[in-house]
Formats: sequence, structure tokens, C-alpha cells
Amino acid sequence: MIAETTEIKQWYMEYRIHKNRPGLLGDIASLMGMLDINIVTINGVDNRTRGMLLQTNDEEKVELMGKMLKKVDNITITALRPPKLVDILAVRHGRYIERDSDDRKTFRFTRDELGLLVDFLGELFKRDGNHVVGLRGMPRVGKTESIIAGSVCSNKRWTFVSSTLLRQTVRSQLSEDEMNPNNVFIIDGIVSTLRSNEKHHMLLQEIMTMPSTKVIEHPDIFIRESQYSYDQFDCIVELRNTPDEEITYETFTAGFDEY
Repeated sequence: MIAETTEIKQWYMEYRIHKNRPGLLGDIASLMGMLDINIVTINGVDNRTRGMLLQTNDEEKVELMGKMLKKVDNITITALRPPKLVDILAVRHGRYIERDSDDRKTFRFTRDELGLLVDFLGELFKRDGNHVVGLRGMPRVGKTESIIAGSVCSNKRWTFVSSTLLRQTVRSQLSEDEMNPNNVFIIDGIVSTLRSNEKHHMLLQEIMTMPSTKVIEHPDIFIRESQYSYDQFDCIVELRNTPDEEITYETFTAGFDEY
């Protein structure tokens, strides 16, 4: 009889250390080894917290390990679940991405975290399907550059539908290669709604219905000036020069030609 194979799956485990005694990590790793649970990646996450990406083909072993580790006095298990995107990046970079406490689909970055932002966008862009990402930020903070770098990381081509990166770009048609659903479509929410024409609106509507990734800069203006709503965005990314910088639109929508 041929043994039935079980799919190998990944899990994210996180625990807080109360007393970092010598050999603590070795004891935990030994327990996982006896249960045939592989450690794929391990890293410190924030203060006195350690995160691990684990791999096994037996879900019951993961549950058993979680119950056993709850009896260890020196640690407290804070997460044991299939990995989310934020978990993977937390282990990779050693810190969690800041999220809005009231709106959990809003993620915050500062300019000195561009590497983390590019990695975050790259992982988002790798996912197939219809994804709409909003990107808030003041002029010249690095929004468009981050989108392009994220596209490179995900091995996807990017297509400008509207932009102010080099000059004001308002496309009324795209080539067959540019209309590939595997592309990342970059849309400037201000240009597309305040500085466009009817042909551009028709192209925009077609792109918004495509099963592809769309990244919309200045999503608040885009929502305010179009028929699209906040609910259609899968996540919102905020990029600031400093953590306390206020993102306002009055200064650069009034004198829009400057940008």
C-alpha cells in the first residue's frame, strides 16, 4: 500500500520571553525537532519577542507543541497560526509594520523604512487576483519609486495610467502588452480625477474591472472625485517623511500644476 502524502504547510509562532535563560531557544528547538517540525526562519520581533516560521505536514503536531509550550514558565505564546503577510515580514525584518489602531487595513511607514515598504509591496504584488492598494503621502516622499521597486521585487511589469513622476501623464489608451492583467497599474488619484478627459475615464474604468493589481496614489482624492469607494481598497499604505508628518491635500491640489 502506498502511504498517503500530506501537504506541507507553514505556521507562524511568536512568543514573549519573560526570562531569557541560557538554553531556552535550544530547548524549544529540540521539542520541535522531536515533533518533526522544521524551523524555516527565526528572528527577534520587537522587544523580548521572538518569531518563527515553521513547516510541517501534520497540523496535530503543531497543536500539541502549542499546548506543551504553554507549560513553559519562561515564555508566553502570543501567536500560533498560518502566517499572514505581516508575520512573514516581521520575521524577515525583525519588527512589525505599524497599523492604524482603528482601521486595521491601513499600514504606516516612514521614509527611513523604504526597504520594508518595498518588501511589503513586493509581497502584495505577487498575489494573483483583483487587488486595489491606496498609497497616501506628500509630494516627493517616494511613493511612485516604492511602487516601481515593489514591482521589480515581485518580477512584474508596471504600467503608468496616470502620473506626475516625470511629467503629467494621462493615458487615454494602452498597448496590448500594457493591458496585461499581470502588470501592476499605477494610477495618480489626483491626475485621473482632476486633470483627465473622457477617454482616460473610460480606460480607467476598464482597468479597475480587470483581475489585476492597481496602486492608486492619493486614494482620498480618488474616492472623493470618482464613483469608487473606500470599501473597494484592499489596503491603504501611508508613507511619511517623519512619523508625525500630517498628510494634507490642500497645498498641492490648489497649485497642482507645480507637481
